[in-house]
Amino acid sequence: MQIQKHSVAAFLILALGAALIGIAPIFVRLSELSPSWVLFYRMFLALPFLLVLNFYLDSKNPFRLKERKTYLIAAIAGLAFCIDMTGWHWSLEFTSISNATIMVNTAPIYVALFGFFVLREAITIKLILAMLITYLGVFGLIVGSPDQTPSSVFGDVISLVAAFFYAAYLILISRLGHESPTKVILYTTFFCGLFSLPAAFTESSVYMPTEINGWLNLIALAVLCQVGGQYFITIGMPKVKASFAAIGLLMQPITATILGALIMMEWLTIFQSMFGVLALTGIYLARLELTHGSKN
Repeated sequence: MQIQKHSVAAFLILALGAALIGIAPIFVRLSELSPSWVLFYRMFLALPFLLVLNFYLDSKNPFRLKERKTYLIAAIAGLAFCIDMTGWHWSLEFTSISNATIMVNTAPIYVALFGFFVLREAITIKLILAMLITYLGVFGLIVGSPDQTPSSVFGDVISLVAAFFYAAYLILISRLGHESPTKVILYTTFFCGLFSLPAAFTESSVYMPTEINGWLNLIALAVLCQVGGQYFITIGMPKVKASFAAIGLLMQPITATILGALIMMEWLTIFQSMFGVLALTGIYLARLELTHGSKN
């Protein structure tokens, strides 16, 4: 009974973390800054909180990683995460929050394809089925939008490309299982923020919010999404079954879709909702199969 309570608590923590990250597109949309400047501040403003968190968890060696090569891997992962987040932020300029968030969450499909083509890992029938279901849902979301325009399709494509780099980030991070997760988050956040600066300076000369509400919006994005969301997922994920973890992570696109409708008035049609559920089902099945495969 005690174990079951711990599992339920861990699942709720995981789902809360995913839901917090699901709020991110709202903050991005509300910001007056360009997508890359928003990304920079999301990372930069999160760093002080991550520094304090790491010092609290490991006061003796709060910032030291176990292996030197981890710093390089974290830097490359930060670059992949930067490209992913830049693409996703830009996609929100062109397409709906639900489309952008669901499509960037197709990353597990790319992880599976990487395992098949690069690592020569066997691909199961279940994974193939998950891919077909996912992309059928994605196709329906793209063609089924009542407000479809060339620019909205462009936004959808950007988010799918961003998912590729999100997959690269996940693959790189998976190699750092021997390191402290909070330290990995700290360094990938630092490098992601650093790599976002060239694009930010290219995009716009407006590099700071002009009003206090703009700063509060960016601080909330950093604290709730980058620190809170990432941390809760990190502590909840190892303590729940793979099936529950896959379900919990779906709270990100679900939360984003609900808030997109309630705050941005981006209501889904019945047709879009059906294909959105289909895409999420495929993503769930892919995550589940990948998790089982890594344990076998």
